[in-house]
Amino acid sequence: MIVVRVVETGDLDALVALAGETGPGLTTFKPDRDALAARVARARRTMAGDAAPREAGYFFVMEDTATGDVAGVCGIETEVGLEQPFYNYRVSTVVHASQDLGIWTRMRALNISHDLTGYAEVCSLFLSPRYRTAGVGSLLSRSRFMFIAQFRERFPQRICAELRGHFDADGTSPFWRAVGSHFYQIDFNVADYLSSHGRKSFLAELMPRFPVYVELLPDDAQRAVGLTHSDTLPARKMLETEGLRYENHVDIFDAGPVLECHVADLRTVRESVVVPVGIVADAQRQAVDGERSLVSNTSLDDFRVGFAAGAPHAGVFCLSASEAAALRVKAGDPVRVLPQKAPKQKQGST
Repeated sequence: MIVVRVVETGDLDALVALAGETGPGLTTFKPDRDALAARVARARRTMAGDAAPREAGYFFVMEDTATGDVAGVCGIETEVGLEQPFYNYRVSTVVHASQDLGIWTRMRALNISHDLTGYAEVCSLFLSPRYRTAGVGSLLSRSRFMFIAQFRERFPQRICAELRGHFDADGTSPFWRAVGSHFYQIDFNVADYLSSHGRKSFLAELMPRFPVYVELLPDDAQRAVGLTHSDTLPARKMLETEGLRYENHVDIFDAGPVLECHVADLRTVRESVVVPVGIVADAQRQAVDGERSLVSNTSLDDFRVGFAAGAPHAGVFCLSASEAAALRVKAGDPVRVLPQKAPKQKQGST
């Protein structure tokens, strides 16, 4: 069974190896042993309740329990912007009108914003190409919302997710080329790496002091504002299914959209239920057709979540013995369950 669980200190070697598969795109998960060790230590302090609010953050790994292989990671920052500023552009509307000339214009302006300070943030999602098959990425991403639903008291009222913005075929950002490169005078990847690792003083020192009028930018940069990278569209669709929405905040480097919502409005928080476990034979598990659910235990320190066939019935969710072992539960233990919709049958099919 493939499960997502909280990170453990002993995962460090596997994390370094996995980070070596990321390439240049993901700045928050690099094969830097010291940085990863600090990330794991911070996550463990957060689990123990020993982390200050400004540094609290959770980190999870995806494990194939059949092989012990670590196949992916994801994270949650508890309250962004408390230690280092959390900058975004807020996209606002500016209207200019002249009655004498009969002219009325409406333009977009980008204003530096700290509006999302104190939000939780889902982040650091990476899945090894070796495991990119149907449903696995969904499990990795949705696991964070199962954790939030189970431990709601550990999170603030609102949550956000920064999505990667549009890049040209040559790998450059039209928005960075039109705006950021003129102010920061460094390469996009360098700026993104420094920012993601807490070295943000250069932003306050060099960023634009006044609003940026979008309509004054080149056409390709205008189109990039709020546009999601093609590789990130499946992640955006999943987040929107969960309840997050674009509310006119974009990334300061590539103008990618920031999705946000109240934690109470997350689908997983609203619709998941806690029921006891029943243990059944493997043959009975295989007889379930079409339905499946996200299922997690309710343990903080040993939190685990995975997909299992079926849905709650008569107030019980049934697992096989091997599934129960993978999720570290036994008969009668509580589990949190979020049923997934079964695929619709095509009309007229036989």
